[in-house]
Amino acid sequence: MISSWRKKRASRQANKRDGLDDLSNFEISIPSHFRCPISLDLMKDPVTLSSGITYDRCSIETWIEAGNNTCPTTKQALNTLEPTPNHALRKMIQDWCVVNKSYGIERIPTPRIPLSSHQVTEMLSRLVAACRREEASACGEVVGRIKRLAKESEKNKRCFVANGTVGVLASVFETFSKTNFDKNALVLEEVLLVISMMTPLDGEAKSFLGSNSSLNCMVRFLSGGDLSVRTNSVLVLKHVLSTDQKKMEEFAKIEGSLEGLVKLIEEPVSTTTTKASLIIIYYMVSTSSSSRSVEKIVTRFTDMGLVERLLEMLMDCEKSICEKALGVLDGLCLYKQGREKAYANALTMPVLVKKILRVSDLATEFSVSIVWKLSKNEKREDGGVIVEALQVGAFQKLLLLLQFGCSDRIKGKATDLLKMLNLHREKLEECIDSMDFKNLKRPS
Repeated sequence: MISSWRKKRASRQANKRDGLDDLSNFEISIPSHFRCPISLDLMKDPVTLSSGITYDRCSIETWIEAGNNTCPTTKQALNTLEPTPNHALRKMIQDWCVVNKSYGIERIPTPRIPLSSHQVTEMLSRLVAACRREEASACGEVVGRIKRLAKESEKNKRCFVANGTVGVLASVFETFSKTNFDKNALVLEEVLLVISMMTPLDGEAKSFLGSNSSLNCMVRFLSGGDLSVRTNSVLVLKHVLSTDQKKMEEFAKIEGSLEGLVKLIEEPVSTTTTKASLIIIYYMVSTSSSSRSVEKIVTRFTDMGLVERLLEMLMDCEKSICEKALGVLDGLCLYKQGREKAYANALTMPVLVKKILRVSDLATEFSVSIVWKLSKNEKREDGGVIVEALQVGAFQKLLLLLQFGCSDRIKGKATDLLKMLNLHREKLEECIDSMDFKNLKRPS
């Protein structure tokens, strides 16, 4: 009897498997009018143009944003570029999905209606009014809604940006930065978060965020905020300071500003924050201004151990960070304080020569520039860093650089370096890593 039951169970399981196999071999056919004429995929958000043809919103918006003002199917000029949601067809597609659920078809979600310029203007009016009354909670509610809607879709974000939202938010940030910081810290954090989502900043926003009170507020976040707030602060500061020498000098005068940037390099939060910090520092130390304030900034950075940290970072970092770190080091070595720190570090020449022809053209240019600055200003009679450069293969690398081609701005420095190195070359044998030349190609 038990044997008979086992046979029946095995038979049922075999039939079940056969049924599943049949189901897996069955290919569901999507009705042609449910497919987008552009992508040929099942439409998730069908919208109809003035030509009467329906497309998936994502596909047709990409078509329109590319500068087209005709219907892709009929080639007819469109009376309006704003498509109309086709609710009836969307409901039919959703019902079809439910019916075919057993075949693995998932029901398409009901799409959210994109923002209109009128809705954005209305929200911004409420935000401005609440800001004038200095009602932090009311401002926070509106800013929170802007954040949620901006995260919903790129179209919403573009609508906010196009209607001047960033400038209004920057104005709100400046207003509350002048008030009690501890009391309004939460709304300031929220505003800063939304601004960081909508970069790059326009001139109006930079003006508000570049004010003394705004900069002081962001420095406080940079120094003592949680990780997300520090991230938002450095991302916004990168756009605010940019190449504005006056703003950079004002920023540097704020207590804790430079320390906050260096801390993000010493204790990295993310690759993004490290890059942003390096970019800001690069702007500050590589300016063409002859102002004494730049030299003071460099002194402060070198006293914080930035040269040593950059050299440690360069031993193992990705291409983008490597280029930016070398750029900062090149700027620091314009000044005596930076060069002295580089002379004193045993990693300097091995790391710099290693980067030549190894990472990218930009990294090579920065590396050669730094080696040139250090060699040109070398005071030791025994050759010092020049001898060190020879020992780690600089002479052969520079010859290859000139042979394979380089920009005019670095060619002169490479030639000068070869002359300086040649004076000590007979005394030493160079050590070359063949991996440095593995991917070299002669220019076409």
